[in-house]
This record gives sequence, C-alpha cells and structure tokens, in this order.
Amino acid sequence: MNREEKQALVDELSEKFQSHNAFYIADASGMSVAKINEFRRLCFNRGLEYKVYKNTFIRKALDTLGGDTVEMDAALAGQSGVLFSKESGSAPAKLLKDFYKAQNYGKNAVTKPVLKGAYIDASIYVGADQLDTLSTIKGKQELIGDIIGLLQSPAKNVISALSSGGNKLAGILKTLSEKEEVAG
Repeated sequence: MNREEKQALVDELSEKFQSHNAFYIADASGMSVAKINEFRRLCFNRGLEYKVYKNTFIRKALDTLGGDTVEMDAALAGQSGVLFSKESGSAPAKLLKDFYKAQNYGKNAVTKPVLKGAYIDASIYVGADQLDTLSTIKGKQELIGDIIGLLQSPAKNVISALSSGGNKLAGILKTLSEKEEVAG
C-alpha cells in the first residue's frame, strides 16, 4: 500500500468519524470467521457497520475530529475494528450485549468482540466495563422527546386541574360570595 492509498484510507475513515455521531472500537481477534461473519450480519441487520482498520489509521483519523481524543489511545492496542452508528449512541452497545447473549457467554467468560472504547458526541468511554453505561445512553431524538414531555407536563397538569376543578372552583367562589353577602 503506497502513501496515497494510506492517505485515502485515513481520509475515508475521517469522513466516517465526522458523519457518524457514534463509533465504537472493538477487538474481535481470536473469533472464528463464521462468528465474525455472524457479527457483521447482525450489524448490517441493525443498520450498523463494522470494519477492521490499522490502529495508526484510526489514530490519524481521530486527530481530524478536533477535540482531545488522547484517551482513545488506550483502546488502540491489538486488533481494532470500528463499529459505526448514525442513529443512536447506544445501538452498538445493545448489539454487543445481544451478541454476547446469543453466544451464551457466561459471567466470567471472555466475550468477543471486546469493547475497547467508544466515542459518542465528543464524549469518550474507554474499556469493556463501560458497556452497561453505553447501552443506557439515550439518543438525541429520545432526549428531545423527554424534554418536550417534561415541558408539556406542567401545562397539562394545570389545564386538567382547571378543567376538572372548574365546577368546584365556581362553587367555592359562589359560596364565598354568598357568605360575604350574608355577613355584609
């Protein structure tokens, strides 16, 4: 591979990093070809992409992201495959957990592919122990929906209280005005 081909590969990877709001780095070394193909098929079925890159290419592409990505260096050892997600930052983590479950990995078994690191909306997560945290991260659309729901709920409560208590409120006001007339 000559210098131009290497640069083209780094440019392609940089473009993918910038066009995907989340990507995970995983190590699938030691997996059989059949298992890797099964994993790739699962990725494809869920709208994710998994591709193996050299760590030096990943590092050079990370440098084009702008922010501080030095923490990801810990994930760039051994074989590295990148799992890309456009939709949700938690989708790859959920995919990994489902794949582990389908493979019947036990509690203390070495699960493959091993999560080495993740980059989600400029936040960096390093280590396989982050998988549970990553699987619960809400996507941008989910968060917007939650915020809209929170903003609407107080208004809905006031409206329902006024409409259900409208008769009660009118009754209370009428009673109070009658008391004033009697007292006055």
